[in-house]
Amino acid sequence: MSTTMEGTDGKLRCRWCGAAPEFLDYHDIEWGFPVSDDHCLFEKLSLESFQSGLSWRTILAKRENFRVAFHYFDFDKIARFSQRDINRLLKDEGIVRHRGKIEAVINNAQRAQELVKQDGSLAAFIWRYEPDKKQLAEPQSASISAESIALAKDLKKLGWKFVGPTTAYAFMQAMGLINDHVAGCVIRTKVEHARKKFKRPER
Repeated sequence: MSTTMEGTDGKLRCRWCGAAPEFLDYHDIEWGFPVSDDHCLFEKLSLESFQSGLSWRTILAKRENFRVAFHYFDFDKIARFSQRDINRLLKDEGIVRHRGKIEAVINNAQRAQELVKQDGSLAAFIWRYEPDKKQLAEPQSASISAESIALAKDLKKLGWKFVGPTTAYAFMQAMGLINDHVAGCVIRTKVEHARKKFKRPER
């Protein structure tokens, strides 16, 4: 089966972005472009955790609700969430009402604060796991990698929850730690240009 599909503009794109109408903009504008903003990184990692066992379409459709419910993923605010906030979120039909995942986001917000104190930013920590391009598998041929295993393992050591190797890999794809757009996809070249211009965060 082909790994690409032809868009209405006649250009080829990753086949998966044709599976739902809302996927196209996400694919063209966001997926794979490098990110260094801490709140954006925390959002992406949290939503990938919520997606575990569900479809990405479900999460994407609810993303604005998630943003409002979790104060736009400002982890300094989320870290102060109380039992009252958990109860509020469990009643919020606009998000995924999974107690374990909700509590994990709150826990991870507190761990993110610790990482910022330790490394200067969440971005500085995450970008250490950028793999060598020569060691990458063919785009979209894997669901985990040595780097996603290492990232998940190190986050777990630091007390993070609901961040396994598969979730970590999906996060790496989404936030541009790797360019996983398939060969022939018109956006792959755009992402590659963005990655070349991107300044990797340092402590």
